Amino acid sequence: MDRNRRVDSGRFGRFAADPDGGGRGGAAEEDVLRHDQHVAAKQQRPDHDGEPDAAQPEPPPDDGVRGARAGDRGECPASLTAVGAQDTRFPTAAASPGRATAPSGDEVPRVAVVGANGYGRWHRRVIAPLHAAGRLRLVALVDVRPVEDDPAAPVPDGTVVHTDHREMLRTTRPDVVVVCTPPHTHLPIALDCLAAGADLLLEKPPVLSAAEHRELSAVLTATGRVCQVGFQALGSAALAELTDAVRAGRLGTVTGIATVAAWQRPDAYYARAPWAGRRTLHGRPVLDGALANPLAHAVMQCLAVAEAAGGAPVEPVRIEVERYRVRPIEVDDTATLRVRSRSGPPIVAAVTLAGEDLVAGEVIVTGTAGRAVLEYPTDRLLLPGDASPREVPGRRGLLANLLDHRADPTGVPLIAPLAGTAPFTTVLEAVTAAPEPTLLDGDLVTATGAGPDRVLTIRGIGRLLRRAADEGALLSELGVPWAVEPHRRDLDGRERQPAATHRPA
Repeated sequence: MDRNRRVDSGRFGRFAADPDGGGRGGAAEEDVLRHDQHVAAKQQRPDHDGEPDAAQPEPPPDDGVRGARAGDRGECPASLTAVGAQDTRFPTAAASPGRATAPSGDEVPRVAVVGANGYGRWHRRVIAPLHAAGRLRLVALVDVRPVEDDPAAPVPDGTVVHTDHREMLRTTRPDVVVVCTPPHTHLPIALDCLAAGADLLLEKPPVLSAAEHRELSAVLTATGRVCQVGFQALGSAALAELTDAVRAGRLGTVTGIATVAAWQRPDAYYARAPWAGRRTLHGRPVLDGALANPLAHAVMQCLAVAEAAGGAPVEPVRIEVERYRVRPIEVDDTATLRVRSRSGPPIVAAVTLAGEDLVAGEVIVTGTAGRAVLEYPTDRLLLPGDASPREVPGRRGLLANLLDHRADPTGVPLIAPLAGTAPFTTVLEAVTAAPEPTLLDGDLVTATGAGPDRVLTIRGIGRLLRRAADEGALLSELGVPWAVEPHRRDLDGRERQPAATHRPA
């Protein structure tokens, strides 16, 4: 396969693809994410994989204990140890030392970014026009590395740069903190921010487990603060139109929801940080993989549609997952997932980072009166009765929405509140508890390129994943010879775990 990757036109025909074979090469993060920038040309930003720059060196040992990017080394400072909701660091809402949730008069919210390099640059680019318009004041940036210049995100005069987020919280006392550090550092940093009286924009996935989710929720309640989670695709006008159509009965009774996506990641992607492609690092759990990071938006959108169909948040009762990999990593780069809920339709996710043909990402909703398809990176929507997919413009930014919510808590709901992501955390915990993914190799896998630009693809995977999404099935249920029995978790606590295997072609 040459660098001009084929595009699976699927139901949508042509969409914005990378003419240079994006997502293929370069060790720097923006090269690693080039695929997302092109196929998501209509998004306000590409999908976040929670990674620092792949090209940057691991921080020196003393930096690993000083703040925001401690997670790069899989370590967490002792003072960042997760604490319970009863910890005395967390005053009640009435006694919270932070500023009021709704700024009074002409008070401008003070905003800080923890994790200012790597993907933090995208947040800085979102912040820059809001700062210029006087909607917020960027008061601090935190990273253990020197903050990189970015013409689209200049550091305003007066903005203080720190290497330790705790020192920043003590000296700057921001109203809002944007946290975009590696996922396994989210909870301790978030707890520190809440203890300082700040509201949060916390990148996805917000936490690693249901227990962490409950802990963070309890602290939010105790402090009276709010947390927006970085599922920016939930701000899509196209998704809103789809969920409105589901609620209005245009599809009849919804019988199934699925997502399919086929992307690529080069070897450089798995060298982007010491925790990349890992389940644990230095004895601490970390979080990576196709379902947990780059394609988490697809899963979250399916859960949002299921909530619209069922009229209540999804309550999973059984989660089944098959995980595969084409490299010696510890997490999935290819997976099929099925979620059955207490009420509502089943959800299937069929995704890969080893695709031959590019499938940008579709959310497919099947009902008794028709089918709808949302290509979520490009906001193109096909509803029953439409002759062809159409772009639905309009995305509400998460940070702007958080500022509006702070000013009018009752009138402006958060787009992605932490509470709304609880079903995603439940699903994610089941995925990460599954056995090590099955290794695929031999003639089944094709290598293209060399060095950090090398890409591995699975023969015929796009066709198989599309079939899984269309039929609501797992790969093992389609007669795929290399597929394995799924890991199943029943939410009554029972689990059935197949042994991890190696499946050559």
